[in-house]
Amino acid sequence: MAATPDVPLQTRVVDDKSPICIPFILSRLAAYQQEHAHEAIPRPFIVGLNGVQGVGKTTFVRALATALQEGEGLSTLVVSIDDFYLTHTDQLALAAKHPDNALVQCRGEPGTHDIPLLTTFLTTLQTALTSPSPTPIPIPQYDKSAFSGLGDRLPPSLWPTTSPTNPPRVLILEGWCVGFRPLSPAAVEAKWRRGGTRTLHKHTLEHLLFVNEQLGAYADLLVGSSGVLDAFIHIDAEDTEYVYAWRAEQEAQLRRERGADAAMSEAQVVKFVDAYYPAYELYTDGVRRGIFRPEDTDTETGSSGNNGAKVGCQLRMIVGRGREVVDSMVI
Repeated sequence: MAATPDVPLQTRVVDDKSPICIPFILSRLAAYQQEHAHEAIPRPFIVGLNGVQGVGKTTFVRALATALQEGEGLSTLVVSIDDFYLTHTDQLALAAKHPDNALVQCRGEPGTHDIPLLTTFLTTLQTALTSPSPTPIPIPQYDKSAFSGLGDRLPPSLWPTTSPTNPPRVLILEGWCVGFRPLSPAAVEAKWRRGGTRTLHKHTLEHLLFVNEQLGAYADLLVGSSGVLDAFIHIDAEDTEYVYAWRAEQEAQLRRERGADAAMSEAQVVKFVDAYYPAYELYTDGVRRGIFRPEDTDTETGSSGNNGAKVGCQLRMIVGRGREVVDSMVI
């Protein structure tokens, strides 16, 4: 299926994924409910969803949530890890503390999210929704347009809340880096020294290791031995470099809708994606192999995580240039 740039992007994000994802989620949910049958009110079933930028995560996850709610009667809450970026003030402080590290000069890479806030949100959500009298839980929101595009977290008074009368049974946490696991320092160095990378060579090993270290808190929360993810969906690309074209298409649509000044130029798109791409080069192989796998010992792809395997809990969908599913598998 070829891309057709003159057609609105949203109509080109093929929803051939929900028919694959829903049976997977229902199967894992049934196993989860059986495992927690002794609990009067089990916590929400938490699904992590990862996909490269521009693959159509936002459009797809909306369709998936609607299908779960309307087709399966499952109250579903979608939360983006983007809403847990550091505040503008904290991001400036991080950048000032590491002025030579281009990877943390703006939001995006691991280390630029407020993981304690995400932890508190998930803990509060689980505690409140498993009580006999659920209370509304504020959901953090981030405004990417604040401070001329640098972004900032909205004040809590503007955060939406969960419904106490219809609490979510399924929580989908989506984001481009959800499910990434840190590598051993030796594995990071091996990838950095290897030729043929697109962006790793543009950064010092020290700077890459800093981001890798920050990623540990993400992995501990989501996929560690006590990680909160019950299932994981990976929207993979046949070629990760599709992300450059996909982002350019998004900007072209924005340009048509809001004018030339509202979108990035081609050069700006490349610079923008380049800021994220080192993480793809470091961690995509690990996601493809399975985020719930036990600790590896291989220094090339080895992970520093220590979680036990959860067989059958990850769905990998591979999409082509037109974002259509060309293959899928359960790991």
